[in-house]
Amino acid sequence: MSSFNNCIKFDLDIKEKNIVLKDYFYKMVQMKKHKIYEAELIQPACPYCGSLALLHNGHLVTNIRYLTANASLPVIIRLAKQRVKCRDCDHWSMAQSELVNKYCSISNASKLKVLSALTEDRSMTSIARENNVSINTVQRVLGNCSHRFIDSYEYLPAHLAFDEFKGVDRQLHFICLDGDNHQVVQILRSRYKKTLLKYFGRFSPQARANVKTVTMDLNFYYQNIVRACFPNAQIVIDRFHMIQMLTRSFNSLRVQVMKTFDKRS
Repeated sequence: MSSFNNCIKFDLDIKEKNIVLKDYFYKMVQMKKHKIYEAELIQPACPYCGSLALLHNGHLVTNIRYLTANASLPVIIRLAKQRVKCRDCDHWSMAQSELVNKYCSISNASKLKVLSALTEDRSMTSIARENNVSINTVQRVLGNCSHRFIDSYEYLPAHLAFDEFKGVDRQLHFICLDGDNHQVVQILRSRYKKTLLKYFGRFSPQARANVKTVTMDLNFYYQNIVRACFPNAQIVIDRFHMIQMLTRSFNSLRVQVMKTFDKRS
């Protein structure tokens, strides 16, 4: 049993000593073939007092979704967690593992794989399909890491560029770039004036005063935002929209002139 346990743990890359793999088999779950591993999580000592005098009282079985190299064959670890009572301090406890968080059925290894996939230019749907989790799980993994990326409101580039683009559900979102190196400063879900004023209002007066130019299209309320938030900035209309406006005017004049001639001429 020890050789079998070590072999399966090596195959699954599980290093925790308190997990014992007992069996594996294939099973149809919701009309889809799954690979099932049966394992037991042992509670070696009381987490409160460290005593080894434990009274065992059954198991709590949890189905944990685990990593798989083949997305068409999901892997589930059926983990039986020991329930114990300490004879010395009378505390009840349940075995916990680094394999999965408490009250969760998605393994931490799967969450790390999802987080790694989120750094790529891919949709959440494809990431969820590859890891056999729901889209909501992918969103929760991203949300749990969002606190690590705290925006700094003490600095803004000297040259900014404003624009909008079609994003989720074909809605227009706002994007702000560094005009020098074209790095993204911020992407906002909404492009409306109230949202932009609230966002740029969070920056310190020194950071907003550091902005020298803001390049934008002919959006009428972007100019009001620049005047309200950046006292030292000059407004620059980007060349693309200037040429586009000239081309439309030229074509409009061309059509008007053409209509003055006889069609048979």
